[in-house]
Amino acid sequence: MYIHPLNSWETETEVQEFIQKNAFATLYSQVDGKPWATHLPVFLEKKSNGKFILHGHLAKANPQWKHLAQAEEVLAIFQGPHAYISSSWYTHENVPTWNYLAVHVYGMARLIEGEELLHHLKSLVDQYETGRPNRVQVETMTPSYLDGQIRALVGFEIEIKEIHASAKLSQNRDDENYERIFQQLEQSSLASDQEVAEEMRKRRETK
Repeated sequence: MYIHPLNSWETETEVQEFIQKNAFATLYSQVDGKPWATHLPVFLEKKSNGKFILHGHLAKANPQWKHLAQAEEVLAIFQGPHAYISSSWYTHENVPTWNYLAVHVYGMARLIEGEELLHHLKSLVDQYETGRPNRVQVETMTPSYLDGQIRALVGFEIEIKEIHASAKLSQNRDDENYERIFQQLEQSSLASDQEVAEEMRKRRETK
């Protein structure tokens, strides 16, 4: 994706945390010569060799899985909070714009099955069930039921080769206009606006 130099986001730990927090990704690849996208949860994991991978699963009825292992490269997109920025908030004439955080992950995919797929499912369920009442665990599911569910899935791993991360958060504005934008978003009733305001505040305070 195009990233303006001011918006380039290169703090590795922050990007990793962003992926983990916004783990419902959009997976893009080619299916029969056409772009294909699937919306699905993925899990970021650091392997023993130090490399980071994303692992997830697709319904076997989804034809995308048949093309993943043959793809030269796949793309997983992670979208964070975003907010409309009205030009009426500025002290000068300008056009409206949009603030947002997004991460694009490129890599090679391979299909997984058996114990690897089971490990993925356990990791995914444990992540989202932790702290919930009546916590669900893959280990407590009846073997026959679990086996039937696994048969309907195809797992995959993506070894991360490249990450493009953009945090477009009014970095090009002077302090006065930056503060005006921040205040408008902070006072908004929209949760996404407030999240963008918090990201803006963190970045201005660290400078």
